[in-house]
Parts: sequence; structure tokens; C-alpha cells
Amino acid sequence: MKGVTVITHPLVQHNLTRLRDARTQPQEFRRVLGEVAALMLYEATRSFAVRPVTVRTPLARASGLRLQREVLLVPVLRAGLGMLDSILQLIPSARVGFIGLKREEKTLRAVPYHKSLPRRLERFEVILIDPMLATGGSAVAAMDFLSERGARRVRLVNLIAAPEGIRHVHRHYPNLPIFTAAIDRRLDARGFILPGLGDAGDRLFGV
Repeated sequence: MKGVTVITHPLVQHNLTRLRDARTQPQEFRRVLGEVAALMLYEATRSFAVRPVTVRTPLARASGLRLQREVLLVPVLRAGLGMLDSILQLIPSARVGFIGLKREEKTLRAVPYHKSLPRRLERFEVILIDPMLATGGSAVAAMDFLSERGARRVRLVNLIAAPEGIRHVHRHYPNLPIFTAAIDRRLDARGFILPGLGDAGDRLFGV
């Protein structure tokens, strides 16, 4: 699908299968989700802008590159927390914002309950993190918050996406790059991804 990068790296797909397995317990689920998030980050950040710099090694001067902009990680609560720590290990200088959204069971509408973001997001490379892109309601609501704060460079990283969710997001934000490990078949009547992996937050925290 246009605007979507499916990350087919063997380690990503191997770990995705472990996450799908209903027998995987919360402790293992948390560990594997973190591993997958770190692997996916390499692809999601490939196009980050850099600037040339010169440093001095113990022996001589050397040319190198540094990121041109600060990085802001924004997990969607609560399931996005499962991907945050491993990404911070790779980008320890990143700042972190939070967006809390709860899905109404009947309408499937995303209802915000928490928002904590820096000002002037136009200066950041923003990575929006949520394991599941199902209906797309949460992603669109989160993007609305980010856009209100001036975000211009945002990437959405999901473990699994549904075609319905991708279409919904791109109707509202057609230029938003989406990175995922899999595009599954469809949504069921409750708005869950099939085959998916169940409720990512419940499996992550053992609820």
C-alpha cells in the first residue's frame, strides 16, 4: 500500500510470530515487543536528516554526521509503552511525550484522557508509537494533537496494521509514513485485527 513500509526483516518476522502466539506470557511478550520495536526503528529512521560535522579522534580529525533535529518519541498509552524503552536505548537523547487514548467499546471512537507534549513540535523528528493500527481512530486523534502543536515531520510505527486503519489514517493524513511489520486481513465486528495478536495492552501487562 502506498505510504506504508512493511518491514520484512527475518528477525522482525520471527519475533512477530512469537508475539502472535497465544501461549506467549506477559513477561516474554514485553521482552519480545521491545526487541521488535528496536529492529523496526532502524527502518523508520532511515530518512532522518543529518548534517556534516568534524570531530577529533585520539589520532586525527574525522568527518562524520549528526542528526539535524531533536527526536521526540510519542507512545500512545498504554500499549505504546511496551515499545518505548528499547527505542530509548537506541536514541537516549530523545525527548518523550505521551498521548492517552481510550477506545469506546460501542462506537470504537478514540477518547483522549491524557496529553503531555513539548511546545513547538516543528523542531522535532516525531515518532508516534502504537503496536496496533486497527480502526485508525487513535492514530488520527494522536495526529490531531501533534498537528495542533506544529508537528511537521512525523512517522507512525505500528507492529500490526489493518487495511481499514491504514485507509482511515491516510484519508486524514495522506502524507504520513507508516511503518509496520504486517498488514493483516481485516477487522472483526469489535474492531480487533484479524488474525492480529489480541489486545496488545492486556497481553503486555497481563490484565
